[in-house]
Amino acid sequence: MDRGMNERIKRLRNQSLTVEPSISIERARLVTEAYQRYAGTVETPILRALTFKHILENQTLCINEGELIVGEKGEGPQSAPTYPELCCHTLDDFEVMNNRDKISFKVSEESKTIQRERIIPYWQKRSLREHIFKQMTQEWKDCYEGGIFTEFMEQRAPGHTVADGKMYQKGFLDFKKEIEKSIEGIDYLNDGQSYEKKAQLEAMKICCEAIIIYGKRYGALARELAEEEQDPRRRAELQAIAQNCEVVPAHKPETFAQAIQMYWFVHLGVTLELNNWDSFSPGRLDQHLNPFYQKDLEAGILTEDQAKELLECLWVKFNNQPAPPKVGITLKESGTYTDFANINSGGVKSDGSDGVNDVSFIILDVMDEMKLLQPSSNVQISRKTPHRFIKRACEISRKGWGQPALYNTDAIIQEMLRVGKDIVDAREGGASGCVETGAFGKEAYILTGYFNLPKILELTLNDGFDNRTGKQLGLATGNAVDYRSFEELLEAFAKQLNHFVDIKIKGNHIIEKLYAAHMPCPFLSIVVSDCILSGKDYNAGGARYNTSYIQGVGIGTLTDCLSSIKYNVFEQKRFSMAELLQALADDFEGHGYVHNSVLNKTPKYGNDDDYADQLMLTAFNAFYESVNGRKNMKGGTYRIDMLPTTCHVYFGSVTGATPNGRIAGKPLSEGISPEQGSDRRGPTAVIKSAAKMDHLRTGGTLLNQKFSPSVVAGDEGLENMVSLVRTYFNMDGHHIQFNVIDKRTLLAAQERPEEYKDLIVRVAGYSDHFHNLSKELQDEIIARTEQSFSC
Repeated sequence: MDRGMNERIKRLRNQSLTVEPSISIERARLVTEAYQRYAGTVETPILRALTFKHILENQTLCINEGELIVGEKGEGPQSAPTYPELCCHTLDDFEVMNNRDKISFKVSEESKTIQRERIIPYWQKRSLREHIFKQMTQEWKDCYEGGIFTEFMEQRAPGHTVADGKMYQKGFLDFKKEIEKSIEGIDYLNDGQSYEKKAQLEAMKICCEAIIIYGKRYGALARELAEEEQDPRRRAELQAIAQNCEVVPAHKPETFAQAIQMYWFVHLGVTLELNNWDSFSPGRLDQHLNPFYQKDLEAGILTEDQAKELLECLWVKFNNQPAPPKVGITLKESGTYTDFANINSGGVKSDGSDGVNDVSFIILDVMDEMKLLQPSSNVQISRKTPHRFIKRACEISRKGWGQPALYNTDAIIQEMLRVGKDIVDAREGGASGCVETGAFGKEAYILTGYFNLPKILELTLNDGFDNRTGKQLGLATGNAVDYRSFEELLEAFAKQLNHFVDIKIKGNHIIEKLYAAHMPCPFLSIVVSDCILSGKDYNAGGARYNTSYIQGVGIGTLTDCLSSIKYNVFEQKRFSMAELLQALADDFEGHGYVHNSVLNKTPKYGNDDDYADQLMLTAFNAFYESVNGRKNMKGGTYRIDMLPTTCHVYFGSVTGATPNGRIAGKPLSEGISPEQGSDRRGPTAVIKSAAKMDHLRTGGTLLNQKFSPSVVAGDEGLENMVSLVRTYFNMDGHHIQFNVIDKRTLLAAQERPEEYKDLIVRVAGYSDHFHNLSKELQDEIIARTEQSFSC
């Protein structure tokens, strides 16, 4: 039963929502101190470990009034540290962050002074971002600036890493013993990597000591505050916090509260070490916490309400941490405070049985009550999932704030088995970030950047020349007016696609080597199997599985463009290729017949029309064949997934008018969703079209659906939602999520944002406040088709 938030949680939630995000300069100062002290005197992994230890020994601690789970990345809620060793912000960057209308961060004069006098002089030419751009070819830079692809690691570190259950069975003293055993086993006589392994393992050992010190510091602060506290109830809470921090992270947790605190200390450690893209995630939280919950219930030391309160405190901690500040193209591809920590619930257990448990339902209640952007919450749905669980999830989703997203457990497992992962590792994995599949606690699955599929077609139609930048970005594959068949066009498109994927992956290889050499992450490596066993860093291939992803954007737009060309130019011969190209050059002005034909009289993806849908498969297969199976620098392979974050807006801004009738500069389609407004035959037609894609060959696909509240109202509306999800997942769809809101409300919120500050919408693989979105992204969400089950 929904009993609502208690007063403690209301206060903490309100604080999290009302504090203005700001820049914390403290981490940057501490990193600089550590490098000035140790750089050049120790091996790089040990340098990184000593830097990590210096941060945790000296960071300002924060215990907010009334909270039960402790720890912040900055000096307080909504305080975002910077990472100058990766990206050294200029003073102009700070001014932009402070003054921009969307996703701003307040920067104090003291922070500006420290940045100017201490951070920039040391890091301006040493940051990894500087090294990356120095190493990139002009060809890569032209493609990057031309909007062919983006690069995740130019401001943030490799991430998308998710916890498994090991931190609930071991404390960091136990991990330290494992590391020492691995050091003892190094074969200095026959192992050519023995010296490097020793340095890496010694670095992990230092990081174990650092996180233990961090926990003890919080324990001491809690005891100090308890001694000063006049309220007996709060004094007892502070004493309990101190006791918890004296157990974790040094030792394994024994109680529900300690298990949550253990995770949170590890989360802070991972994200303070490097600003992983995306944030570290707790993975199968219900599976990890349920044994503690049941044990504490039986012992009489915990009630369901107390468990819910502790989880709500954890939700607040997640929401207190805005994504590290981004600038330039990186901000455009992911313009949000959300850092994509993603909690999985449901699914199956390691033995394949249903994984829904008591904590699964408590988590649903918590996300329903808290309605916070962070953490992102999803539910895994398998064929074994009980009806009441998926019904409860859809009941929350139809309230219209974009959570939870729904994922197909059976598809996720098949995706991982298909690429050689162990069955248990696959069952214990799931989705992180937006939709990406991985083996939790055992895989480095790194998103390397977005790829602009419609832009490739635009260049194909222009013989590889980019009108926007005035540069020959692609291959000279011939004048499009000379193509005698649609197949010739497809052949040219495939050549261009392979050309740009080659450029992207060549750059990725350099970046992977730079991170392995200069930015190891020994703390993260402790909690990812098999880094301790192999003596290798997470960034150097130490994980059990090492996967690199390139994310395709705009498949719906691309499909409709191909359909338009094939149908109108080569088959119906309504107009010539030359006429189409001229219409595109003129942004369709003065070309009403052409524009009307491609907009309204052409088969479109998303309507269960095989004509268009088969072209979607053609485009998908071309992208898949171009990327999948290529080798990365960490002993793993490349795969694809299909998601945009906010990059479909940025990519649209650098793409001219397209043959499907889209005018220049407008957003591309997002995820695998149809082009905005082109899906006209209802939600079942959409899922039928989307399911023709082979999701099992990807590492994740993203499908958005939009309903007005009246369509999903009542028992019938709720059951229709459930049936839609079940049907899509039975066809091997990977993911689906819902915006339940009407166009009239969105238009009012756009016109009067001050009256709709609490309005939350689903953007792509995350939710955000509508008022925090750019005008272009707001328009794109408004333009999405409002579906009806009566279609």
